[in-house]
Amino acid sequence: MAGFHIDRISEDIKREIISLMRELKDPRIAGKLLSVVTVTVSSDLSYAKVYVSAMGGIDEAKEACKGLESAQGYIRRALGNNLHLRKAPELTFIPDDSIEQGMKIFEKLNSNEN
Repeated sequence: MAGFHIDRISEDIKREIISLMRELKDPRIAGKLLSVVTVTVSSDLSYAKVYVSAMGGIDEAKEACKGLESAQGYIRRALGNNLHLRKAPELTFIPDDSIEQGMKIFEKLNSNEN
């Protein structure tokens, strides 16, 4: 039963972070095609790992993660207020290249069809 609660909180945090990323004005984040791939929350809800991917590749994702780390206080406060959490989790942003890998696979599949 507890697994459902953590999964629901993970999805809620993911949804809120995506909406908050649109509001941030940091040049490392604004104007980039970023995606939150997944959010992993610890069992006591005190830590969360946020995997961020970018269309521009892993270097762009690393730069975006630096910007998100600098806005972590704002994001935590907004998460606590919007989700009505007793304690907002401490966020760790991890760059991920899954979008780039997916595009490579898609291109290989398209080249094999022709």
